[in-house]
Amino acid sequence: MSAAAARWGARPHTAAEGVHYLVARSEDVLGALPVAAPDRAAAAELPPWRAAEYTAARTLLRALLRETGDDLRGGPVAARPGGRPYLPDRPDLGVSLSHSSGWVAAAVGTGRDVGVDVQAPSPVAARLLRLCCSPEDAETLTALPEHSRRREFAWLFTVQEACVKALGTGLAGRPWTVPVPLGQESGTWHHLHWTAPRATQPVPTGCAWTERRVFRQVGGGGGRGG
Repeated sequence: MSAAAARWGARPHTAAEGVHYLVARSEDVLGALPVAAPDRAAAAELPPWRAAEYTAARTLLRALLRETGDDLRGGPVAARPGGRPYLPDRPDLGVSLSHSSGWVAAAVGTGRDVGVDVQAPSPVAARLLRLCCSPEDAETLTALPEHSRRREFAWLFTVQEACVKALGTGLAGRPWTVPVPLGQESGTWHHLHWTAPRATQPVPTGCAWTERRVFRQVGGGGGRGG
C-alpha cells in the first residue's frame, strides 16, 4: 500500500485474479490525494456538486491503479458516448466507476471488463422491491424494519447494477432482471462473476467481471459511472 493510501485507510479488495476495487468517501479521497490535472480540467465545466464526485471517482481510480501496479502517471481517464469509462493509454485494462451520496467506488480488471456499483441505503418503494426481487425476497424485505430493508436492498441492487455495467449496457441491460438472491455475497450470471462481501466494505458495494474481454468500442452505458 502506498503512503498516500495508508493515510486515509484505503485497502483494495481483490475480487478475483486481476480484478480489484476500492470504495471510500469522496471527502476522504479529495482530502488525502491530489487530483490529476486532466481530471481537474474536465471537472471545471461541471456544477460544483458534480465536479466533486467526478474528481473523487477518478482520483480513487488512479489510486487503485497505483496500488495494483498500473500507475497512469497523469494519463487520461476517458468516457465512451454512453458514459462508460476507459483508459486510452491502457486498452488492456477494464475500469468502472460509481458514486452515491458522498461515496465513490472504482474497479479495474486486467484483460477483463468490470463493473462496480456503490449504493448509500435509501428509501425503497414497494414497486421497486417487486421489480428487482423475487416474490419471496420482496415479501421478506417488506417485513423488515425500514433501516434493514434499505440496507439489504442496497446490497442486492449494487450487484444488479455492477453486472450490467460490466457488460457495458447500463440501464438498457435491465439490471432489475439480474437474479440476486437476498443475502447472497457472490455468484454468477451468464458469463459474469460477481461479489458483494459485506464484512469488508463500509457501504453496500458490488463488483462484477467477465471471464474474457468483451469491451465494446462504441456506445454502452455505464449507469452512474462517475
